[in-house]
Amino acid sequence: MREDTRTRIQEVALRRFTEQGYEATSLREIAEELGVTKAALYYHFKTKDDIVASLVEKRLIELEKLLEWVRSRPKTPETRRELVERYAADLRDSRHHGIARFLERNQTALRDHPTLIKIRERMMELISELSESGATPTERVSYSLALFALHAGKWLLKEDELPEEEIQKATVEVALRLLDA
Repeated sequence: MREDTRTRIQEVALRRFTEQGYEATSLREIAEELGVTKAALYYHFKTKDDIVASLVEKRLIELEKLLEWVRSRPKTPETRRELVERYAADLRDSRHHGIARFLERNQTALRDHPTLIKIRERMMELISELSESGATPTERVSYSLALFALHAGKWLLKEDELPEEEIQKATVEVALRLLDA
């Protein structure tokens, strides 16, 4: 039951943060929508920052696992390809898109959030792991863009025009082409 309540709080907070903005949403509004007291909400999350941290914690863990994996492998074209495919698989999580939309719409308010700073740092580490020490600037940019292409497809291609699977397939194909550029 405790996990159910946490999950419901996260869902309502994510929707409200995305729709009306992080700064414009209060814990009181979240509690009211859930039909619980603020005290009940505080039992699970003391602050809005705690809710944000809980929403992005899974992403941070995924990035750290990918970093651990890629650091245990040689920096070869095969490793780069597998990294992109693993990263794409992590992004397929249905919650990821909603959280990414929330973060994109609240960049200013969340720019200094400690968990989000860690995520940015891990992304930069992941990007650096794609390149060998002698990689040219063009190769480094291409490798970096490969990961970002996996995100961009979600924003650039509309789900009402193409099925989700086709969008994912196209973004992976583009990302893999960038690795070979």
